[in-house]
Amino acid sequence: MTPNDTETPQSSPAPSATHRSQPIVESHELFRGASEILISHDGAIYRMRITRQGKLILNK
Repeated sequence: MTPNDTETPQSSPAPSATHRSQPIVESHELFRGASEILISHDGAIYRMRITRQGKLILNK
């Protein structure tokens, strides 16, 4: 097999992503430029924020 016979990860989606049955929501669509949002779930309010390192934190 030559290097040209394989695809790089940038050129094709991950195999698990192509077989998902759940919808994928982009975080920028949820946050809309904010760094924190509130989510109501089953009568409780949760706070989701983006950290300085770009990770998501969810607190009740």
